[in-house]
Amino acid sequence: MRITRIEVRTVAPEVQRFTWSFDLPEQFMTNTVVKIETDAGVEGVAGVSNYTSYDFDRYTAETIRHDLRPRVFPLSPGSLAVVDVALWDLAGRLAEQPVHELLGATRTGIPSYASTPLMDDVPAYLELIGQRLDMGFTAVKFHCWCLPEKDLELCRAARERFPETAFMHDVENNYSHEDALRVAGELAELNFTWFEAPFPDWDLDGYRQLTSQVDVPIIPSGNWLMDLQSFGHAVHSGAWTRARTDITCLGGLTPAWQALQLCEAEGIGCEVLGWGNTLISAANLHLMLANDCCSYFEQSVPYEPYEYGMLDVIRTAPDGQVTAPDAPGLGVRVDWDAMEAATVQRLVFD
Repeated sequence: MRITRIEVRTVAPEVQRFTWSFDLPEQFMTNTVVKIETDAGVEGVAGVSNYTSYDFDRYTAETIRHDLRPRVFPLSPGSLAVVDVALWDLAGRLAEQPVHELLGATRTGIPSYASTPLMDDVPAYLELIGQRLDMGFTAVKFHCWCLPEKDLELCRAARERFPETAFMHDVENNYSHEDALRVAGELAELNFTWFEAPFPDWDLDGYRQLTSQVDVPIIPSGNWLMDLQSFGHAVHSGAWTRARTDITCLGGLTPAWQALQLCEAEGIGCEVLGWGNTLISAANLHLMLANDCCSYFEQSVPYEPYEYGMLDVIRTAPDGQVTAPDAPGLGVRVDWDAMEAATVQRLVFD
């Protein structure tokens, strides 16, 4: 079997945009999609999501135009990841197995949490939480203002209104060490499931100091350490209660799978990111289902903006679980007409 054609497209639909912090404008969400065609008539398809403040991202696709081998400068991990995942999708279709089975599936479903965008005010969050609980969710993660006093107002109100719900708090690397210690102490009292990204992931000393002083689990954002070696060093350092990474950040399903095996050997959990368009969310879901390190699937809400261009989507069931696609490969079908309508850049190699 030979690869006969590779198509790379930048898909930039005009969907609702969101932000996750007071200091970020609403983000442009780009889906870089790769299709690998073969002379056997079988294709491999994948996509990665990127978020930019002022226009759609074309850099990820442009990187694929060149040799995917880092030389003088490191390459975008997203460009490496989308090709790697497309090859896994191709392998699954050839083997007539879902990707998580190729990896050695340990389960077919995982609990899900609703991962919110920044909302207008505390009542808007409380309304969103109630809606998601009615849909079957049992856990919610806040992306909020990243301002300690305002964030704590939300956390207290949410716990008072919903005493049995699992909550997580993500502050996008925005807190000082002093504010993080104060907020973490209160989150422990409020029985939060974890406190995410108080500092950049590379601030290992800051993380070690914080985790040694508080009872709430502390995890990084997962966005900053973009190679397996750096990630492994951080895991071995004992800086975090649980690790966090994903396929896009580490440059592919292959290194992300190795990262989860590393965490398992170290005896530490790894909460894989699931935020993004359906194609990359599906890939991360397969990764989660092939290892028991991860306790939740991250479900981006509201659903619709992340589902553009797809015939099959991933949604949380009324029992609060997300289950594995059972079709071969990634197991989700693309609406190519919709993708074509939103394509702003295309590269073809044949």
